[in-house]
This record gives sequence, C-alpha cells and structure tokens, in this order.
Amino acid sequence: MSTATSSSDLIGLVLGTLRTERASTARFTLSAPWSLRSDGVEGLLIRVSLGEPYWIEADGAEPVLIQPGDIVLLPQGAPHIVRSARELAPLPFSGLLAQHMSGAHGDHPITFRHGGEGGHGAALTELFSLHLWMPQHRGQSLLSWLPPLIVLRAAEVATTRTLALATQALVDETLTQVPGWQLVTARMADLLLVHVLRAHLQSGAAQAQGWLAGIGDKAIGKALAQMHANPELPWSVASLSRVSHQSRSVFSERFVQRMGTTPMRYLADVRMGIASQQFEQGQADVARVAQDVGYASEKAFSRAFERWAGQTPSQYLKLRTNGAQIRRHKG
Repeated sequence: MSTATSSSDLIGLVLGTLRTERASTARFTLSAPWSLRSDGVEGLLIRVSLGEPYWIEADGAEPVLIQPGDIVLLPQGAPHIVRSARELAPLPFSGLLAQHMSGAHGDHPITFRHGGEGGHGAALTELFSLHLWMPQHRGQSLLSWLPPLIVLRAAEVATTRTLALATQALVDETLTQVPGWQLVTARMADLLLVHVLRAHLQSGAAQAQGWLAGIGDKAIGKALAQMHANPELPWSVASLSRVSHQSRSVFSERFVQRMGTTPMRYLADVRMGIASQQFEQGQADVARVAQDVGYASEKAFSRAFERWAGQTPSQYLKLRTNGAQIRRHKG
C-alpha cells in the first residue's frame, strides 16, 4: 500500500473512476451580436474558442469574459448563457441544436452559424465544444464536488493554448466522422480533464470546498489518496486519521470543512463510482464487484449501491445492457 501519492497522481486516480462513456463534438460560428442560453446538459462540456472574446454566465453566477485560447470546463453541464455582449437577451440553444442535429443527440457532430449578418469584417467567435457523458447518479458523481465553471487561461498557463489548438483540430477532424471519432474524442477529453483540473489546483483558484481543495490539503490529500488507491481495504475514520497523521476528531472536522461531506460518505461514493465503472465495462458478477470495492457481503453492497444509484445492481446492469443494445442498433 503506497502512501506517496502526489496531488497530480490523486487527480489521475479520481478521474480513473470517471472514464468517458461516450462523446460528441460541435462547432458554432457566431457573428456579433449573439446570445444563447443552455438549460444544461447531461454530462460535462469542454469548450475552446477562436476569434472574438465572449461572455459566459454559469448557473446564475457573475459573467466571466473568455478570451481566445482559454479552456472552459462545465463539470456538471450546468445551465449557462454565452453571448458576445453582456446586455443581450439570450435565445435558447435547444432550438438551434434541433434544427441542425441529425439523429439522436450525440450520434453526429453539430455545426451551425448564428448571430448578426456576418458580412465582411463581422466580429466572429468560433466555439469548439466537446460534450462528454459520464456515469452520474442522483448528483453523487465526483464531478458534483467541482465548481460549476472552471476557466483555464491561456495567458496564465503556457500549455493551455497548445491544448486548445489540439481540441480545435480534434473537433474539425470529427466533422468528417472518420471511424472511431467518438472514441478518440472521449480519450482526448479524459486527458484534457486531467490537465485542466491539475492546472486549476496549482493556480490556487480551487474553491474552499470539494476534492480539489482536499487534494491541496496535504493531510486530507493523504487520506484521499488511500481511499482512491485502495478502496477495498476496511477503512474507518480512525484508520484514515492515522494515514493523515491527525487525531480522529481533528481529521473528521478538517475533512468535512475541506470536502463538504464526511470521510465515510466520500469513501462510499468512491466505491460506488468504481463499482458502476466495472458494471459499465461488462463485469456482471456482483459478488466480485462487491469484494473489489471493500464489501464482504454482496447483500450489504447491493443495499449501498441502491442508496447511491437509486437502482439495485441487477437493475443497473439490465438498464446499461439495454442502453448499449439500443446504441448498437442505432449505429
């Protein structure tokens, strides 16, 4: 059992339980003036842009000006508004998407032009978007502990512009729908997530609560690393406090302060996230999965999984199998 896990390694461990299930891309050419409102999406969004800056307002927060080359992450796909100027009233994104969508959402890349007349010299913003679907159940995904909007500035982090350009090239390539485009998009997005979250943490911009803040706390980070690296071990608050070299009471109080949840609740979420990933990857032996995530009893595991997912393991497996069959039939 290793205890020398760094913050970056821990981010990798966390994201290892959040592998992208499927992905889609979009490119929007927007001519000022323009303003669009999204009611939110299932999964997460990663966006980069070229051309003119634009404003984004996520989930009712203060508007943020986005410069070309910045990377925007909406970890929970929160409702948001994007626009060329702050005073513009937004139109719904959904109507434009429906007009330009072929098949079900996610089956094909989406492109459209919108906004002013777009004549010679018009102020254009090109938005390149990655939409990632990840297992999320009743808000218990690890992504739910992130702020609704994360912006990685090209002017502040040297590698951001290179990653943004790579993302733009990826989106453009997917427009031809070459074989495997969704898989390539999903895997690149996993790498982008690691980079964005690591850079966000190192910039000191991480919010006061959530696992990014926990990773930044050396004592709590040690406990988090062990929960993610060894979820099958019989952890308790006492044993986790020893890993963090703190008393039980200090550890418990500090964990809740940093993470916004208790150590055992966090551990349960980690275990269930790993279990759901195994189910998604085709593991149908519930007893084996229960053992892998630290449950001696299949019955106890099934009760815990149902509390977390709102479904028993067998119901969850049946639903995922049916969903995969439908996608194969449509494809």
